[in-house]
Amino acid sequence: MLSKHSKDQREQLEVFALSELVPEDHLVRKIEEAMDFSFIYEKVAPLYSSKGRPSIDPVVLIKMVLIQYVFGHRSMRETIKRIETDVAYRWFIGYGFSEKIPQISTFSKN
Repeated sequence: MLSKHSKDQREQLEVFALSELVPEDHLVRKIEEAMDFSFIYEKVAPLYSSKGRPSIDPVVLIKMVLIQYVFGHRSMRETIKRIETDVAYRWFIGYGFSEKIPQISTFSKN
């Protein structure tokens, strides 16, 4: 018998934790478990002013570059596009579905 899958599920609302969607054996989980990124804050603290707009978390920026390198994306522009749609990447940098990913200009200015 021929079945046709309904597209109605596209608009379905569900409640879940982002971490439930990232496989336990995914490389980003292994990296997160193996590395403590907190040392970055101490290293970059002298580069930030106490005045002005809030910055993008420097650990997020480092993790984005790490994603580019480890997963072999050709450019930061491509990496950002992948992060926008990949659940595991979003989980790794600590961003939910509704948060905007830092723009390419963030990297070109820094």
